[in-house]
Amino acid sequence: MTAPVSRYPVPALADLPEDVRATILAVQEKAGFVPNVFITLAHRPAEFRAFFAYHDALMLRDSGLSKAEREMIVVATSGVNHCLYCVVAHGAILRIYAKNPRVADQVAVDHRKAEITPRQRAMLDFAVKLTRTPEALTPADQEALKPHGFSDEDIWDIGAITAFFALSNRMAHLLEMRPNEEFYLLGRMPPPGK
Repeated sequence: MTAPVSRYPVPALADLPEDVRATILAVQEKAGFVPNVFITLAHRPAEFRAFFAYHDALMLRDSGLSKAEREMIVVATSGVNHCLYCVVAHGAILRIYAKNPRVADQVAVDHRKAEITPRQRAMLDFAVKLTRTPEALTPADQEALKPHGFSDEDIWDIGAITAFFALSNRMAHLLEMRPNEEFYLLGRMPPPGK
């Protein structure tokens, strides 16, 4: 038997508001499957809309952070928070953006030993500190990022992504959200014919 996707009811696509259904169908068209986070959060359409609006505002905006760096933040902090769903799902995205099949596993376990740049290590040191001990964060931690080329706006992005995925990680734990099988292999092997 397959484990349920969530401990809460998962609505049928046909029963969802049109905008929520359209969002899910667009993701399915692009990815080839529906990531479980979409169908589990659709249980509450207003929260679904707010969650994905903020997600997109952080993860899709023009920024001094690359797409791979944003995903590194998600994977490193989700590892600290023991969030299986986010480590597996965003690990797949990180492998694809970084074009490195090893990096997501390394970053999830210990970013200090990962095959990443000094800039990325400094970024993840900051994000992990904000995750583990937010009360210990000082202006000196922010200043330490600037020699690595991070602007004040980039530092905001690092902090906002860290904070947003703290929420996401906790919701995934609450819902007992199960990662899609598709995520486990994405980015580990070249696509067929490559």
